Amino acid sequence: MSSANAEPILVEEFPAARPSLRLSVVTETWPPEINGVALTLSRLVQGLCARNHQVQLIRPRQAREEAARHDLGFQELLMRGMPIPRYPDLKLGLPSKGALVRAWTLHRPDLVHIATEGPLGWSALQAARRLRLPVTSDFRTNFHAYSQHYGVGWLKTPIVAYLRKFHNLTRCTMVPTQGLRAELQAIGFQNVQVVARGVDTQLFSPARRDEALRQSWGAGPDDLVMVAVGRLAAEKNLEVVIQAYEAMRGAREDVRLVFVGDGPQRAALQQRCPAAHFAGMRRGEDLAAHYASADLFVFPSLTETFGNVTIEALASGLPVLAFDTAAAGDWVSPGHNGWLLPVDDARGLAQQALVLARDPAQVRAAAAHARAQVAQLDWQQIARQVEDIFLRTAGWSSPPPAASPQPSLAV
Repeated sequence: MSSANAEPILVEEFPAARPSLRLSVVTETWPPEINGVALTLSRLVQGLCARNHQVQLIRPRQAREEAARHDLGFQELLMRGMPIPRYPDLKLGLPSKGALVRAWTLHRPDLVHIATEGPLGWSALQAARRLRLPVTSDFRTNFHAYSQHYGVGWLKTPIVAYLRKFHNLTRCTMVPTQGLRAELQAIGFQNVQVVARGVDTQLFSPARRDEALRQSWGAGPDDLVMVAVGRLAAEKNLEVVIQAYEAMRGAREDVRLVFVGDGPQRAALQQRCPAAHFAGMRRGEDLAAHYASADLFVFPSLTETFGNVTIEALASGLPVLAFDTAAAGDWVSPGHNGWLLPVDDARGLAQQALVLARDPAQVRAAAAHARAQVAQLDWQQIARQVEDIFLRTAGWSSPPPAASPQPSLAV
């Protein structure tokens, strides 16, 4: 065949497959436990699995008879644990360095990511260093700030020293806000990087508003419902919520207060504010309806590293009244989608609540802008940010070799 009659040769480029890492994620809390660490880490793991990474989840057993599952899209490695004092529904992982060295010698991960700094997290850090595995970490809980609420404020200094040592032994510590990054860097934390938290904007939506639910709270269509969502515990500063509610009631009687959540302070709060409605623990669509059926979200906590409930409220169309810290400091624009008060200015927060009770049109106007502020915080975007950090930390400048499946293990 002559070259003149030859058909043109088509050359098609095939892009390289998305890099796939073998990741070991270590945490001492996981669903069905209900807290910000468990819920957000679960969404991150799902996002990483969807991006073709092989995840080995390492956590304490939540019940003695619990076995590692094989049907979750990732492998589980279950370790020994014990109940946390004052939080018996949560587990603290026991020291497990030897077990982790054996497991990772048999199936070596590309990177270890530690989400909690308890005994299991410390064991994982030591095991990874022994095997020369790259390690990243999350700073998710202000344990040092909690100490003053439980009568052990004298432990704050050694707790900070331990956390600083822990995180500085990792190659990167992820935090959710610029404010927390600056705070940690000021006390000697190194290699701190901001990665925002995500929110499920399909679940948390103004469309879930339920007038029948409002009626069950004793609220009519035009009444003003203020909601607080989270654990009913000392460190959440919930007396400030009640003070704000009492200030609003001084201006109008059709204000309602709803607490969503449970915890050791529930009985005391019910005695302190019998007019409030206590909805207890809520999950999924039920929780989303409780957000969307209120009119104003108040969040007075000063111990949060982030406060996922803040962006859940915004996604649900609720303006936020809070102190200028954690997620509120990053995502609330004063006078636009909420109101911020100087840290620990309880009187100022109550006064702002009174202003809103007298002029509820401000609340309605801010509600119109609430959701737009967090619409971009989808979990796939967050997973991409974390993936990029993992790839750089693991040293991959090009797609790593394909990994073979790993079996589930139980220790």
